Amino acid sequence: MSALDPVILSRLLTGITLFVHIIFASIGVGIPLMIALAEWRGVRTGDPHYTLLARRWARGFVITVAVGVVTGTSIGLQLSLLWPTFMRVAGQAIALPLFLETFAFFIEAIFLGIYLYTWERFRGKYTHLLLLIPVAVASSASAIFITTVNAFMNQPQGFALVNGIMTDINPLVAMFNPATPTKVSHVLASSYTLSAGVLAGIAAYSLLKGKNHAYFKKALKLTTVCTFVFALGTVLIGDASGKFLAKYQPEKLAAAEWHFDTMSEAPFVYGGYMDKNGDIKYALEIPYALSILAGNSPSTVVKGLNDYPEDLRPPLSIHYIFDLKITTGVLILCIPLLYILRKWLPGRKPYPKWLLLALLLVGPMAMVAIELGWMFAEVGRQPWILRGYMKVSEAATTSGSVGWMLVMFIVLYLVLCLSAIRVLSKLFRNKDALEEIRQLGIEGA
Repeated sequence: MSALDPVILSRLLTGITLFVHIIFASIGVGIPLMIALAEWRGVRTGDPHYTLLARRWARGFVITVAVGVVTGTSIGLQLSLLWPTFMRVAGQAIALPLFLETFAFFIEAIFLGIYLYTWERFRGKYTHLLLLIPVAVASSASAIFITTVNAFMNQPQGFALVNGIMTDINPLVAMFNPATPTKVSHVLASSYTLSAGVLAGIAAYSLLKGKNHAYFKKALKLTTVCTFVFALGTVLIGDASGKFLAKYQPEKLAAAEWHFDTMSEAPFVYGGYMDKNGDIKYALEIPYALSILAGNSPSTVVKGLNDYPEDLRPPLSIHYIFDLKITTGVLILCIPLLYILRKWLPGRKPYPKWLLLALLLVGPMAMVAIELGWMFAEVGRQPWILRGYMKVSEAATTSGSVGWMLVMFIVLYLVLCLSAIRVLSKLFRNKDALEEIRQLGIEGA
């Protein structure tokens, strides 16, 4: 293990940690909002089905929060152990959002505990719901603060670098850099989409298993409509992100689109492959689309990769990551739209099997989209860890023990993920929704 390059091992370990953490973190951001929507609808309409939805979702949410805490703590630990030079240089600039993220989590944990143990304890029908508002706000705030750190790494500002040391640091300017608006909004929207999509898939699975109770139909309607709304927001923010890249990180956009020559009326290149001579084969080229993405006009000039030294260009492999991300995003948007338009679709059944199967896949596709998004963000920033100031190779540890850390953390993540799946499966199998409906005396067909 010690003979392997510690830079590569550090990147691999950090990547695996983010790969695992981002799913649990995204669920941790989005599920409180879905619980709040379900309980609010239950309180407003007096429908106990929605209240039961909120109760059941809250039980599962606790498990994902526990795993998210462990993986999130791992990231904080690895920042210091694997990237000591980066933390020594940039630590003061990112200290404020890291502290605020921890503070937001404390608020979330406190109110989540109170919320879970105070069902039916209040006379006011909205009192219990109000306890969930700090949980939803704090979980989203936590995502906002930690995403500003990533935004700072892409667009560092708010300091002066003198002899490799940051001076005159303004933490607020560092946090609210040009990358913050699009990155934060995209993270929030995609997290909400993922959470609604996962819950929609669970409801669709129940209907596929023949559980035609009104509880599952209401769950499917609420979660699918939310998935569509959040997915639409994610797509619109994605368009804004493309314009951000064109202005602030044009080399990343150019690498994603295999765009080499600076020009207007630039086409959008989808798919294909590049041969040894650099010629693009079998790609779908959409005329003017890249210029329109970059500046809403076919005449927008898009910088090409040839304007940058080869050693400062992102890897061309991000082209496929970018294309897959767009593809999954479109599918995640279109499938819930088909559900909304199902009355006009061919077939007599209100819930065609093919549509339920498609909805079942929305959650996994949203997970794939989020993973692809973070891969595009991190790989597309290469070779920089702090864009324009510090390369990844300069920031990593030189320790020979990273290999053993990699093995230990992989085992840890496997145990955590398998345990979470097993606990969630056993939790809801032992207390089936229909059984709870019968115990509570809730009517519905």
